[in-house]
Amino acid sequence: MIKATLSVVLLAALAASLVLPLAEVPVFAQAPTGPQGGQPPQQQNPAPPKTPDAAQQAPQAGVSIAVNVPIVTLDVVATTQHGDILTGLKKENFRVIDEGVPQTITNFGPTEAPITAVLLLEFSSRGYYDYFAYIGKYWSTALFPQLQQKDWIALETFDMRTRIEVDFTQNKDEVMQGLSRLYFPGFSESNVFDALLETTDRLKDVKGKKSIILVASGVDTFSKHTLDQTMKALRGSDVTIFCIGLGQAYANFARRGSVGLTYLQAENQLKTFAAETGGNAWFPQFDGEMPGVFRDVAAFLRHQYSLSYSPTNGAKDGKFHKVKVELVAPDGGPLTVVDQKGKKQKYQVYARQGYQATAGGVGD
Repeated sequence: MIKATLSVVLLAALAASLVLPLAEVPVFAQAPTGPQGGQPPQQQNPAPPKTPDAAQQAPQAGVSIAVNVPIVTLDVVATTQHGDILTGLKKENFRVIDEGVPQTITNFGPTEAPITAVLLLEFSSRGYYDYFAYIGKYWSTALFPQLQQKDWIALETFDMRTRIEVDFTQNKDEVMQGLSRLYFPGFSESNVFDALLETTDRLKDVKGKKSIILVASGVDTFSKHTLDQTMKALRGSDVTIFCIGLGQAYANFARRGSVGLTYLQAENQLKTFAAETGGNAWFPQFDGEMPGVFRDVAAFLRHQYSLSYSPTNGAKDGKFHKVKVELVAPDGGPLTVVDQKGKKQKYQVYARQGYQATAGGVGD
């Protein structure tokens, strides 16, 4: 599955160079792992989230000339029909189409930065016995065995408002303690639209790859923002959304037999959040599924390819541009993927579905 991050870069330094990434199914060779990013997030006044240290991010001295060349960068993951991640892909295995026009990939490589993610948890008193708060809290603990020492993680919760429980840290015990301090949910509202927008806004100053892992029912009850406003903002960001829906599990718990219309609509919203931003969505029903779900999340983040191109149409029209990423053989034909027994495998490409251009430049 794919996380696709879209960012806008003005090529400002002619002297600088741009360094560009379950089971794994190698296509030809094993690909290095690890997402791309900037320096570790650090506290910024006056408000979190933590952002990279400006001193560490300072460019090297030298003469620079500003050139107005828009660059679009996508993070891409490909999996087989069984969810196994394809590794060992080359630049010539990718085709990028921007508004129907094939593009020339100028930079390519596997991303190699630590995971930087916000665990965004619905903690409201909705559901029988505050179900969503407690099952979300319990299931979230399965994330931490998948994290490495270099990874950065923050914890946020939401009901009718969003709370930062633990800011970005590499200390996983600190976040676990933050989860353990969540005792009694307060309001029965679930403002998922507002929570996503507020969290995305906090992440805009965090350099490099970043993502939100949303653990929620997906039902919005009281947000100030609409779904359309939320989607427009997410399309204009470079944050990837991974969603873990709780509706299926709640239907089992409440012995309803099937998910009601409200939760089906919520599932569609979660799928849309993920698909539009290059992430993925899961809808587990049982506790035992969670280790596998979070293994998949971590695998997606560590097996991405970064593709950059300069849109041939200029991409300065202020419109939303649809983007499609395809896998191809070196001769331009369809890529054939086979398993260890030589049987052909269907595959799926996960990438951000577009970007919001700005008048006079490119928007993420």
